[in-house]
Amino acid sequence: MTSNLTGRSFVKEIDFEPAELLYLLDLSSDLKEAKRSGTETRHLTGKNIALLFEKTSTRTRAAFEVASFDQGAHVTFFDPSGSQMGHKESIADTGRVIGRMYDAIQYRGNHQADIEELAAHAGVPVYNGLTNEWHPTQMLADFLTMHEASGKPYNEISYTFLGDLRFNMARSHIVTAALLGSDLRLAGPANLGPPADVLALAAGIAENTGAKITVTDDPEAAVDGVDFVHTDVWVSMGEPKSVWEERVSSLKPYQVNAQLMESTGNPLAKFMHCLPAFHDTNTVVGAQMMEHTNMPDGLEVTHDVFESSASIVFPQAENRLHTIKAIMVATVV
Repeated sequence: MTSNLTGRSFVKEIDFEPAELLYLLDLSSDLKEAKRSGTETRHLTGKNIALLFEKTSTRTRAAFEVASFDQGAHVTFFDPSGSQMGHKESIADTGRVIGRMYDAIQYRGNHQADIEELAAHAGVPVYNGLTNEWHPTQMLADFLTMHEASGKPYNEISYTFLGDLRFNMARSHIVTAALLGSDLRLAGPANLGPPADVLALAAGIAENTGAKITVTDDPEAAVDGVDFVHTDVWVSMGEPKSVWEERVSSLKPYQVNAQLMESTGNPLAKFMHCLPAFHDTNTVVGAQMMEHTNMPDGLEVTHDVFESSASIVFPQAENRLHTIKAIMVATVV
């Protein structure tokens, strides 16, 4: 399969058609195998990649940097204090400056409108490492992982996402599942349900792809027969402690635990999480949240499930590297 994505940005999932997403996933598999076999060709030699981070990350930064190095590109990392963007220089002007010096730009921050403006003015491909609304690079990693673990085509995968359905991970899964024709069940309390406009967008796409998107407040019904069970942290980056108790109380029925995994009725069902996960008290924030909410065995996922043989969270994390590499190889001139 071939596709010409040269010069294209990836700031939200619908920037690419289903066939283009499938091309990127196939390319990811090829690049992953090439790296493992020591036969990787450097397609980005002499290129320069700018990484703009307004929100910190482990996996996103590591994946972009290693992918760039593997492919022969140079990287400049800008932390929140490393540029004047939004402080003394507008996003549009920052894009016009950096776009003249770099061959592509990764942005990880808060507002989708900011990366849309950056992409509109940069003149080079811009990639969304995460915003409050969308997380497209994570989606490629998640779907590649599900394909590898199940051996199924993307349009035959069934999976559940549990928890707070309002934010980037759930929104992105809704749209990407629709684009790739998958069977996605979303489970969460009604007051934390997915935005109506995102569901409407997915419904329109699903008419052409055959995807099935279901929303329910019944976690056991949502996981019945699925191949994969996904979740994410219950409290988003930057949210104050004042929301912890109420949020955890609302989401406690949607915790991924051994009983819920058994409710899939599928002994091969796998657990997935984009990380970081609050499954133990070995982090400052995790310990504080579990003590504050009286949930010592984990929040969105219990420690036993996280460390079980069903958990594929670390292959999932590794696939950030291969899918991000594919995006850059496909789009950088």
